[in-house]
Amino acid sequence: MSTTTAPQQSQQQSQQQPAADGLSHGLRQRHLSMIALGGVIGAGLFVGSGSGIAAAGPAVVLAFAASGVLVMLIMRMLGEMSAARPASGSFSVHAEKEIGAWAGFASGWLFWLLLCVGVSVEATGAAGIMTNWLPGTPSWMWVGLFMAFFCASNLAAVKNFGEFEFWFAAIKVVAIAGFLVLGVLAIFGVVGRGAPGLANLTGDGGFLPNGTNGLVTGLLASVFAYGGLETVTIAAAESENPVRSVGNAVRTAMWRIALFYVGSMAVIVTLLPWNDPNVVRNGPYVEVLNLLGIPAAAQIMNVVVLIALLSAMNANIYGSSRMAYSLVRRGLGPRALARVDGGVPRIAVLASSAFGFFAVLLNFWWPTTVFAWLLNAVGAAVLVVWAFVCVAQLRMRRRLEREAPEKLTVRMWGFPYLTWVALAGVVGALALMLTSHANQVQLATTLAATGLLSLLGLLWSRRR
Repeated sequence: MSTTTAPQQSQQQSQQQPAADGLSHGLRQRHLSMIALGGVIGAGLFVGSGSGIAAAGPAVVLAFAASGVLVMLIMRMLGEMSAARPASGSFSVHAEKEIGAWAGFASGWLFWLLLCVGVSVEATGAAGIMTNWLPGTPSWMWVGLFMAFFCASNLAAVKNFGEFEFWFAAIKVVAIAGFLVLGVLAIFGVVGRGAPGLANLTGDGGFLPNGTNGLVTGLLASVFAYGGLETVTIAAAESENPVRSVGNAVRTAMWRIALFYVGSMAVIVTLLPWNDPNVVRNGPYVEVLNLLGIPAAAQIMNVVVLIALLSAMNANIYGSSRMAYSLVRRGLGPRALARVDGGVPRIAVLASSAFGFFAVLLNFWWPTTVFAWLLNAVGAAVLVVWAFVCVAQLRMRRRLEREAPEKLTVRMWGFPYLTWVALAGVVGALALMLTSHANQVQLATTLAATGLLSLLGLLWSRRR
């Protein structure tokens, strides 16, 4: 005999039935809370931070703190707009309504390309870990298995995406929390080889051993390590309560960034010499665990990195499919991708997964030519997207204050001054990319791709 109450039945029906935009609201609050909590912990933190430490030395803490402030401002702006106007297209929807159809087209498809290329990089990295564990197995087999699994999972129901991200995020949070606890104990000499004091922060070149050039390199590395935070505002549109979900996510962004990124960087540079070659070769987290005498430290971190890569694959397939669906539903792409079955945009999922798998093949066939061009095309894409966010928020906030102030449930701090500060920070980061040849190529290619997409957006909107 069923004892389900009427409110419970209503809630279950709301999760299963498609909403007005055709998508189901199958993500629960616990999914969004954990995605927001663990979404900031990416493979870039565990692997890519080593190059930032090697460039900036102990001052990498300042680099991560400065870029973290910028990311917090961007997240706050996204939160304000998404709480007022929840949409699976997130910033692309806001850019279209506040700047123009070309801006929605360019920012949306550029972000879609960024996520699809990201899927290929993550699948290749995950396959590399598996072939190290199981020598003799072909990497293409692992790539195919991972791509097929997460594509099928996202095709079935949005709840599958939420469940996988919930557990992936939980494991990442436990791992980074355990690392921080052990690191702090080691700093005070409770575990390890005695308290290191300030020797690693002030010795061998001082706190800023490579000068401002090193700090600039570390700053850029830290900025790109934060990429991917935007997915939570996309996922919030398919949650039980989008406004509350977005609000909770952005309100906790500050302490999450400070604890996970800045905190772990402070622990690493306090415990390890910044110029230790193993910091880059093996990764800073592995080296700290080795220093503390943790058995099989490298394999433990390989498990965590594998989970981070699989989490990013899952999130990027989800985010790219929702962005594509939102774009075509607004008339900014081929209509065939707008089909929804069971509350899931399955054609968009297939198309996004197929492009991601095609990018993997490009990585195998032409790693230094075609795939390198793709990587360069999205090298600075996240900064371009953030610039669109700043401009859209400036315009949307004014509109909301005039027309619907009750929708401002999440407010940007210090508006409009901090919005202008964030925009200046984004432009400054783009300008800093001119300081090295590799970054210059990425910047030029990304801006060329943005210009091409903007032109296509203008032509498409006129044709529409």
